[in-house]
Amino acid sequence: MKTLLATLTILFLCTSTIIRAEMQGAWISSVHNINFPSKQGLGVDAQKAQAVRLLDAAKGAGLNAVLLQVRPESDALYPSSLEPWSRFLTGTQGKSPGYDPLAFFIGEARKRGLEVHAWINPYRAAANISHPRVAGHISRRFPNYAYRIGTVLYMDPGAPEVRRHVNAVVRDLVTRYDIAGVHLDDYFYPYPTEKGDLPKFPDDKTYAAYQAAGGNLAKADWRRANVNALIRELSQTVHSTRPGLQFGVSPFGIYTKGAPADVKAGVDQYNQLFSDPVAWMRNGWVDYLAPQLYWREGGPQSFSSLLRWWRSPSVNPRGVPILPGIAVDRLTSHGWGADEIGRQLRLEKNIAPRPRGGFLLWNIGAVSKNTKGLLDTVKPH
Repeated sequence: MKTLLATLTILFLCTSTIIRAEMQGAWISSVHNINFPSKQGLGVDAQKAQAVRLLDAAKGAGLNAVLLQVRPESDALYPSSLEPWSRFLTGTQGKSPGYDPLAFFIGEARKRGLEVHAWINPYRAAANISHPRVAGHISRRFPNYAYRIGTVLYMDPGAPEVRRHVNAVVRDLVTRYDIAGVHLDDYFYPYPTEKGDLPKFPDDKTYAAYQAAGGNLAKADWRRANVNALIRELSQTVHSTRPGLQFGVSPFGIYTKGAPADVKAGVDQYNQLFSDPVAWMRNGWVDYLAPQLYWREGGPQSFSSLLRWWRSPSVNPRGVPILPGIAVDRLTSHGWGADEIGRQLRLEKNIAPRPRGGFLLWNIGAVSKNTKGLLDTVKPH
């Protein structure tokens, strides 16, 4: 009995440590070769060397997690029977790079005390429709649910077959790989155009099928319900397959106009992207949210105003951890100084309630290059 109690105590303490630990991570993007690999067609040794450099940079910055984009366009950065190899590895969709990048990242991250979270894009079928897609690709399997918007190909969130496929992909990932969690980005329905117009998303037939089956939601509500269904189902898949794994999403940083009142909204996530992360928190479907708070402190989309809103008990009564996405890439693209990043990191620590703190950096590139001395700003002192 004493042995059993001691074992249970150890398990409780370990579990509590996991729950309490802050997640301080960075996204590693594969789409368009933003971070890894830096270009298509690199050899195995060159790709592995790049992976090691990125992980060394994360460790050097004092981070404890990386979010590796393993499904940039309904493909895979690992061997899969469900989806083809990503073209961002070799230049050719379906062509093996000669090793398993996800397994390599996991092994090397473990040596450095880093977690690897598998980041997937649920509905993007092609980042550029001009590139060929193999026969087994989801857009070839379900062509009636693949829609071209500009140069990008999207799968229809309203198609149950598409959601089932995404669930199967996630179940396969969490079954086969020793990842710390599954992470989704903010792409559900397409973003508005630069002029603010909603692109025509041709899901009339899918919506008509829903109505024919007895559904009575208005189209906008139906679209949000489709995304809610995916989040709920993926949460169940992750937690039932591997209890203890983290499931999180990084939604757009502004929920809707007037939320909060002192922030000027451009994109309206609720009414234009048809996704409802407040519902995900209130229903307990996510272990954390990482809203993309990619704006300066004190401006019309003030970092602190947004973070207070997301963490407020009225919005987030369950106290779901809010780990703000911080745009370190703007050190270059927008001419920010490292002091802006430092200011946001301090605000993250001081804005309550904060049941579990942390942050995610977009993206690992500025960390690996130590842009404007970023490492000294980020790493704990």
